[in-house]
Amino acid sequence: MRFISKRRRHPAAKPLTLILALFMMGFAYTAATPASQSAADSTTNPQVAQGKALYDVTCSSCHGLNGEGSSVAPSLIGVGAAAVDFQMGTGRMPMAKPAAQAPRNQVTYSDEEISAIAAYVASLGAGPAIPSADKYSTAGLSDEDLARGGELFRTNCSACHNFEGSGGALPDGAYAPALKGVSSKHIYEALRTGPQQMPLFSEGALPDEDVKDIIGYLTNLNEKPSYGGFALGGLGPVAEGFWGWLIGIGSLVLVATWLAKKGARA
Repeated sequence: MRFISKRRRHPAAKPLTLILALFMMGFAYTAATPASQSAADSTTNPQVAQGKALYDVTCSSCHGLNGEGSSVAPSLIGVGAAAVDFQMGTGRMPMAKPAAQAPRNQVTYSDEEISAIAAYVASLGAGPAIPSADKYSTAGLSDEDLARGGELFRTNCSACHNFEGSGGALPDGAYAPALKGVSSKHIYEALRTGPQQMPLFSEGALPDEDVKDIIGYLTNLNEKPSYGGFALGGLGPVAEGFWGWLIGIGSLVLVATWLAKKGARA
């Protein structure tokens, strides 16, 4: 009778085998996957390298070293160069302190520096690019195009910005800014990137031709004088009705009171 001896395995054999298998799988995956190179590599694009250096000094304290965002600022991955050009080109960024909304302010960076930071942010993830002039130029628009732009603006924008682009209040301390004096490029970028409280209008929702008509309407509106006398800030019929009631009806009440006192004395 033959006895077959069995060798006892060490208790740690199974865990070690599992760890070795996982290690081999990770090694095989790394070998099969080509090494990815960051688009923000400073050795491949000098403008991106310049933008990275400026970003580290200007923006990283709020938006994170790699644009990942933080508790006080959103992520910049995928916002695109147009968002940076709008925010910095209108002086909204960098912000002096956190607030409900960044107001338009004096621009502190040159166009070259803004373009460099925009190039770096664009390298972090795909997003809307800085538009070329042909996308927002209003040259050659007819009166019909301007009228159509007015209809589009009143339909899509006037609920927040007022029918004349004078702006208005929003909940939680936010507001829709006035559009007077805003460049055509920045209006286009705002529509495409949806800064702060503003919704984003993609090309599918609002084609470039419609955006041109809207910009043309606003430009024409800003250039026209106020034919009705006092514009009252262009705040619409509520403000106009209030002043009409206060001055008109108030004057009638004062006159009626004066006449009544005069008749009582007589």
